[in-house]
Amino acid sequence: MNSSIIDPAHEPVATAWQPWQGKAAITFRRQGDRTVPQVQTQAPLKVQRPFYPEGPDICQSVLLHTAGGMVGGDRLNYDLHALAGTHALLTTAAAAKIYSDHPQPAQITGRLRVEAEACVEWLPQEAIVFEGAQLQQSWRVELAAEAHWLGWDIMRLGRTARGERFCRGEVRSRFEVWHGDQLIWVDPQRLQGSEALWQSPHGLNQCPIVATLVWVGALPEPKVVEAVRAASKSSQPSEIGVTRLQLGLLCRYRGHSTGEVRRWFIEAWKILRPYYARPLRTVPRVWPL
Repeated sequence: MNSSIIDPAHEPVATAWQPWQGKAAITFRRQGDRTVPQVQTQAPLKVQRPFYPEGPDICQSVLLHTAGGMVGGDRLNYDLHALAGTHALLTTAAAAKIYSDHPQPAQITGRLRVEAEACVEWLPQEAIVFEGAQLQQSWRVELAAEAHWLGWDIMRLGRTARGERFCRGEVRSRFEVWHGDQLIWVDPQRLQGSEALWQSPHGLNQCPIVATLVWVGALPEPKVVEAVRAASKSSQPSEIGVTRLQLGLLCRYRGHSTGEVRRWFIEAWKILRPYYARPLRTVPRVWPL
């Protein structure tokens, strides 16, 4: 009779699943007439080489998330720093995906520092939050005198092409903008997936897309507010809002089309750009238009 002896030292060992802990630290500095990035990353985050389609002083950086999406327990951390006199535009190579049915939330945290006479445009592509997913994001923007920040956040709640409605899951989001030592704008949001949230006119009102655009750095004239409001040309039952802030402008969208809100936000960006930099020449080539 043959027998097999198993050596415990050579048995396969089950390894526990480890969430991603991605990091991206980017410092933008001047070299002559050029804005150049100094980059440090940790997987799954990477940064493409910089692009200069608008000239050497405006640096476009594209962030890559090589894992393809986030699951519960994953964490991404961004530390972005624009030194005096720089202009940085940051976007993402594709829509973000937040996968569902995990007891822990996926987490995104960011700190963005903009020094005097510098500008940062944070313009990621949309995030798709699957029904049942949990997402927590927190951003802190710190602006020096005569600094500007324009950012947006576009979120699709549920995979509507598959008939999903955001009746399970949770999204928690908080943006803070500081001007010197003063907190001048804070935007906490919590969306707890449920049938009531989906149906309520005070909730999603059956709209899967919610989006925010913010510009902070100067007080816009009333004609600017009206121009941004007029730039929204909706062909669907969507809702928009445009409000002046203490030192900026706030745009809100609730509707059904990422293409529609992207087009409106781009038009708003074109209107606002001359008030803190030269007019917009081109949008990032990775965007689907």
